[in-house]
Amino acid sequence: MKALFAALLNVFLLCQFAAGQSQQIDRVKFFTDPTILKATLVTTLSKVINHGTEGKNTQTGRFMCKLPDSTDANVKILIETRGHNRRETCYVPPLRLVFNKPDSTVLSSLKSLKLVSTCKLADVYTQYLMKEYLIYKMYNLFTEKSFRVRLLDLDYVDSSGKKKPIREFAFFTEDVKEMAKRSSCKDWNEGSPHPEATDREQMTLVTMFEYMIGNTDWSVPARHNIKTIQPKDPATKPFAVPYDFDYSGLVNTDYSAPDPLLNTETVLERVYRGFPRTMEELNKVLDLFNKQKENIYAIINNCEQLDARNKKGMISYLDEFYNSIKNPKTVKSIFIDNARIH
Repeated sequence: MKALFAALLNVFLLCQFAAGQSQQIDRVKFFTDPTILKATLVTTLSKVINHGTEGKNTQTGRFMCKLPDSTDANVKILIETRGHNRRETCYVPPLRLVFNKPDSTVLSSLKSLKLVSTCKLADVYTQYLMKEYLIYKMYNLFTEKSFRVRLLDLDYVDSSGKKKPIREFAFFTEDVKEMAKRSSCKDWNEGSPHPEATDREQMTLVTMFEYMIGNTDWSVPARHNIKTIQPKDPATKPFAVPYDFDYSGLVNTDYSAPDPLLNTETVLERVYRGFPRTMEELNKVLDLFNKQKENIYAIINNCEQLDARNKKGMISYLDEFYNSIKNPKTVKSIFIDNARIH
């Protein structure tokens, strides 16, 4: 009888454990959690590093982390190489981790997430990554129609044991469908929309933010570093949502370069790529930037992973923007007189 009871107890405990493992994490809370996620990615590192620049390479791996309830997740995933420019220049390419294939696990609710890694294994590239991560956090201050990010302290472990482990910071970016869902929208991929065919006020915010951070590496019609999301009402204009900021002046990577068509020498030189707006429209958006100034600077100053020199550099670069918008004549010159006409 005792043996039977013990056997039944073991079955019960195994069922309880399995139930706990099947309790999937909340993907919204996953991105609002401010803590750094300590994680390990196990795969064949040689296939990741020797990734090539063409096509989508897919391989299997395991992702391990400790969940908020102290559960240890250890799940099988698919790993896809992605991106264009970074794949040509970076040691570790940008990746996409697919959590809902091939097996259903505690992390399946995350579906698939972009993983942004440091381009090369050096401190300067860690600083680049942290600056881009902070730009996402800055834009979150302005609108819910923005990508949330989650910082990771990540170990890459070679499943073959032939390569030494790699440890670096990285961050996940929220899936576009989940981001759109938060704003009662859907991912919209129809045609090549003109910037002025999107929501006017949101587009003004996007172009002003891109100008603030010194980013010209984006295009709405080409869908380059811009996603468009459509409200449920088809008569409502779609919203533009920016992402990928590593070519901005605020990050100022050593692999970034300005578009030759802009006639600028470095990415540090700001160019406004928006269409004309009235002073009333501009002042409405600029008021948001002034209200968020202290919060933006706090994001930078409170980042423990960013060194003092880069904090100073980011704030100095943003000071240039904030000084320029104090003068109405300068605002008119930049955002009206020198705005795009086609």
